[in-house]
Amino acid sequence: MKVKRIVANIDTQDIAAAKRFYEEVLGLELLMDHGWIGTYGSREKMSIQISFASQGGSNTPTPDLSIEVDDIDAALERVQGAGFPIEYGPVDEPWGVRRFYVRDPFGKLVNILAHL
Repeated sequence: MKVKRIVANIDTQDIAAAKRFYEEVLGLELLMDHGWIGTYGSREKMSIQISFASQGGSNTPTPDLSIEVDDIDAALERVQGAGFPIEYGPVDEPWGVRRFYVRDPFGKLVNILAHL
């Protein structure tokens, strides 16, 4: 058996609220929409990972999601331009990433990062 995909599921009664943050701000595509579930992602090949953590590093809270981007400054500009407050960072971490934390419309703590 080989794991082909891991999907994070966020419980909400406001499925449409995901569009603004995950599609319009972060640029993900709506890959599946059944009304009761909307799945956002990319048609590009992505790595399969799942992390278990006691903290988020640098003594920060453990984020609910981590999203790696190719341009952290552009991501930061889009997040701030959309009015989402930054909760941590941006900061260059000693393990080789530049990142910031933001809460999505559902209150989930999202770690947005790029490798240095």
